[in-house]
Amino acid sequence: MKTAAITPRLAERYKKEMVPHLAKKFGYKNLLEVPRLKKVVINMGVGEGAEDIKILEAAMADLTAITGQKPVMTRAKKAIANFKIKQGAAIGCKVTLRGARMFEFVDRLVNIALPRIKDFRGIPSDTFDGAGNFAMGLKEQIIFPEIEADKLPRVQGMDIIFVTSAKTDEEARELISLLGMPFKK
Repeated sequence: MKTAAITPRLAERYKKEMVPHLAKKFGYKNLLEVPRLKKVVINMGVGEGAEDIKILEAAMADLTAITGQKPVMTRAKKAIANFKIKQGAAIGCKVTLRGARMFEFVDRLVNIALPRIKDFRGIPSDTFDGAGNFAMGLKEQIIFPEIEADKLPRVQGMDIIFVTSAKTDEEARELISLLGMPFKK
């Protein structure tokens, strides 16, 4: 017996509300031209992981709890003597989310995690790369409710990159703000 997959509410809203809005605003004749979110990449750089693997394992467990997907360990491409890093040493972890998991993560990030940041005034809107992709950084992983702050060995930041099919930053900014991202005014 096959169970039917439940479509995330943000994916439903994208199809029903955002696609027609973006098509009208930018004058697309074909709905396939409308910018869409391709993937979300979450990266945690753990420099101390090269010396103590337990710190890296804790970061990987946190990232698994936050995203619902097992992260991949990232390794140093070349040796850096000043930081005591050897080539091939484990220095971080990352997860690439697509499909339903991606929409669920973005929904939880925007509606649950970001409002938990103390003195939050919005995300800077100047971190677009010119090709329609958006990057943001978080200083603490404890803003996610899945993480128990009492059991953390150390507070760890993360980078979140939204990869879109938009051709310009204006299209990407409109798409990501429609997804609920609270940009600074």
